[in-house]
Amino acid sequence: MATIYISLGSNIDREKNTRAGVEALQRAFGELNLSSVYESEAVGFEGDAFYNMVIACDSVMPVHETNRVLRDIENANDRDRSGPKFSSRTLDLDLLLYDDLVMDEQGLKLPRGEILKNAFVLWPLAEIAPHLKHPETGVSYADIWSAFDKSKQSLKPIDFSF
Repeated sequence: MATIYISLGSNIDREKNTRAGVEALQRAFGELNLSSVYESEAVGFEGDAFYNMVIACDSVMPVHETNRVLRDIENANDRDRSGPKFSSRTLDLDLLLYDDLVMDEQGLKLPRGEILKNAFVLWPLAEIAPHLKHPETGVSYADIWSAFDKSKQSLKPIDFSF
């Protein structure tokens, strides 16, 4: 069994799709550890603001099958993949970490690079796994967040209950 961390984002019907994503993850993986929900500006394109969060859970599936389940959940929630990479979406689920696995194969790179680049991934990850260490840098997520330049990206926690 592997401990996995998943980032969830939505900027189309955000509340509905955030709830639907969490419910689908619970059906697929069981007990979840949820970060707060954060509102962030769109990064890489002009678009509506996103709701973002990070979810931790356990997976008994191999890494590629785990990632396939995330794609299936996105598809079941009307994820449109026909547009550009950076575009609005109903639901975006990215596998951030699969235990401490480091890999880059078959279109899957772990740990996911966005952890070190985007506040909307790093802050919620540091919230639920502050003492966990990045498998490549060896630095805890709390320390990475503490050193992160927070002036580059607008991010704020919102009142959102499940």
